[in-house]
Amino acid sequence: MSDFTVESFTVESNDGVKLHTRLFKPAPGIDVKDDKLGIVLVHPYSVLGGSQGLLKGIASLLASNGYNAVTFDMRGVGKSTGRPSLTGFSEVKDVIAVSNFLSHSLSLQTILLVGSSAGAPIAGSAVDQIEQVIGYVSIGYPFGITASILFGRHNKAILKSPKPKLFIMGTQDGFTSVKQLKNKLNSAAGRAETHLIDGVGHFQMEGPAYDAYMVDLIIKFIQSL
Repeated sequence: MSDFTVESFTVESNDGVKLHTRLFKPAPGIDVKDDKLGIVLVHPYSVLGGSQGLLKGIASLLASNGYNAVTFDMRGVGKSTGRPSLTGFSEVKDVIAVSNFLSHSLSLQTILLVGSSAGAPIAGSAVDQIEQVIGYVSIGYPFGITASILFGRHNKAILKSPKPKLFIMGTQDGFTSVKQLKNKLNSAAGRAETHLIDGVGHFQMEGPAYDAYMVDLIIKFIQSL
């Protein structure tokens, strides 16, 4: 028997895009740690094949540990309507729509945003646009020079946000060097923490082998808020 249950539903964004969304909940009998918190997971770059399926492992482990976790396909991915954008700015609306739906329709009054790869800058741009967000976790934020051509305009939003932030990165990340990460976070407002995983690359860290590790870090961050 599974330690979690999954519900699927559709969330509509304010520009009419219909987003295929899944809620992973602790199964009956699992101790719910915070029934008012929703953890919204934002998947990697749609244009390169990113989808909510990549975050299923993290979401199911969070639910097994007593937390409500949500994955969704951003516009133009899977069963979601609309078209993906190159820079991820349209997708910010998707993060806001899903977060607002959780608050208004599912009574999850606080939100933790977790963005993976390109999902990290997209989630970061949404943090201060959603009142219910209490914190932010980035898995492999693409701060490097090449990635910044596409996503650089998102950086300012998360760096100036006063909300608590955790940046998880492998020391061999091909998109961002440790030095680039530290330089960016020097200017960050509020509480900005880093967790470096020695010798690990960008896609390796996002693979299923590291799901339990990520969940452990996310839960410790929640408990510190």
